[in-house]
Amino acid sequence: MDVEGSNLVSADNVAGTSVYGPDGSKVGSIDRVMIDKVSGKVAYAVMSFGGILGIGGDERPVPWGALNYDTSLGGFRTNITEDQLSDAPAKNDQWHRDRDWEERTHAVYGLPPYWM
Repeated sequence: MDVEGSNLVSADNVAGTSVYGPDGSKVGSIDRVMIDKVSGKVAYAVMSFGGILGIGGDERPVPWGALNYDTSLGGFRTNITEDQLSDAPAKNDQWHRDRDWEERTHAVYGLPPYWM
């Protein structure tokens, strides 16, 4: 649910939202968000990028703090480049339980971990 005039949005409405680089070019789109169960904070946006028409692309969890909603674009703006996404630690089946992976991921994007 996206309520006009509100700063709140339902997680299912975030999925599919485009992410744009500083130059306005589309970098990817948000596949889903990951929420910290204890704090309730959004920790990551899992972004899809690359490929053509959704084929051959990849996805990486990106720290939520790397994204800023831009009302003029109707999407998120970030300073993250597709090269940074490609260079970030690849996620494995247990990425969400691997604190070392999370620390390396935050370091790639130059952001403090969400739990601090």
